[in-house]
Amino acid sequence: MKTTRYFREQVLTKRTFLKEEWILEILKNPLKKEIQDDNRIRFWGFVNEIEKHLRVVTLSDGETVHNAFPDRNFERSEK
Repeated sequence: MKTTRYFREQVLTKRTFLKEEWILEILKNPLKKEIQDDNRIRFWGFVNEIEKHLRVVTLSDGETVHNAFPDRNFERSEK
């Protein structure tokens, strides 16, 4: 899995519960996907193990992970 320095040094140290397999599954089969104004891409998926929706943010390439976190405000709509 490709990641940014920010993800490795900041996100993973704060959110040690995150698992690579969750992130990869969400990138492969998102419930929702959206492009931000800065061209980064948001992906959402539900993780049964933690019973929460997880938002994964990638760079514009759609594969380099920049951020991931439980999203309390997730509302499902069209992909």
